Amino acid sequence: MPVSLTPRERARLKARAHALEPVVQVGQAGLTDALAAEVDRALTAHGLIKVKIGGTDREARAALAEAICARTDATAVQQVGKVFVLWRPKPDEPGEA
Repeated sequence: MPVSLTPRERARLKARAHALEPVVQVGQAGLTDALAAEVDRALTAHGLIKVKIGGTDREARAALAEAICARTDATAVQQVGKVFVLWRPKPDEPGEA
């Protein structure tokens, strides 16, 4: 179950994510098992990542980001255009934003 963030935690995560580049790009295939595994690996390694989701339909991108969050137990921090910021506590930092 994704962790809910307080406004202060969300602001801190947004500030940390500002300098990051997207580490995962979602293509035309959408949410595949390989994509979910890659997002999971990136979240385990970094905790805070950016994911770039292609496509022109805003609702489809939001639904895809929600599906990625549900599948990887991540929390969506922010969306700017086609880039979503996802966060999940690292195993060695439980609940620390």
